[in-house]
Amino acid sequence: MIQSMTGYGKSILQLPSKKITIEIKSLNSKNLDLNTRIPAIYREKEVVIRRKLAKELTRGKVDLSFFIEATAEETSTKINTAVVSNYIAQLNELNTNSDVLSVAMRLPDVLKTEREELNEDEWHEIEKNIDVAINHLQDFRNDEGEVLKKDFVFRIDTIKNNLEDVITLDSERLQAVRDRLQKAIAELKVTFDENRFEQEMIYYLEKLDITEEKVRLSNHLKYFLEELESSVSNGKKLGFISQEIGREINTIGSKANFAPMQKMVVQMKDELEKIKEQLLNVL
Repeated sequence: MIQSMTGYGKSILQLPSKKITIEIKSLNSKNLDLNTRIPAIYREKEVVIRRKLAKELTRGKVDLSFFIEATAEETSTKINTAVVSNYIAQLNELNTNSDVLSVAMRLPDVLKTEREELNEDEWHEIEKNIDVAINHLQDFRNDEGEVLKKDFVFRIDTIKNNLEDVITLDSERLQAVRDRLQKAIAELKVTFDENRFEQEMIYYLEKLDITEEKVRLSNHLKYFLEELESSVSNGKKLGFISQEIGREINTIGSKANFAPMQKMVVQMKDELEKIKEQLLNVL
């Protein structure tokens, strides 16, 4: 089973005085890149949140955001009554004719913001909802992984079909190379040792032999498909296998010396490039 690094998870927690929405988004990245947007009241729990995300999500560019919406008639900003009363008393001593309260309310330190303390019971509920958001993101990743898997299987099967065509063409290719060399020698209109020519021909054709490459490429394709069924998603391992697949395809291409086979090689390279591009998003 493979997972995509692309995902989205969301949970909503309704508390007596506020609604908290937790969103987690992830994109592909070589390593784990965590970014958090957490209100000041929960900042002391940032390390706990980061550990949880790192444990569950492993890799990817991950963004977590808290959105808080007040749902009760409560506010952390209060009127500092002692300060206001003092201002009014001083203004009255001046015997001003102005609206004393209006003037007092515009003076410094009239309003005070009380720092809200973290409620542990509330935090436990928030932590549960972080887990819910992570689970939703994991489900998203799994669904995306299934889509990627189907695409990989299709493209690996296409490469396998091309390889079968290469195997079919191989004997024809070697005969075509032999015929081309014999024709070139005949056009020179020179005498030569037939036995020596045959020895050199065999030596040359051995250099063009792709038996090992065909076997290795077939094994790598099989290994890639087996890894897709692994219980653990490992995009890096699949990337290494794709590199080995590419190496064998390139070697076949360099030895082909036969246009129909080179056409098959180009098609295999095209499918492999699409696989590599998609692998960048596999966990």
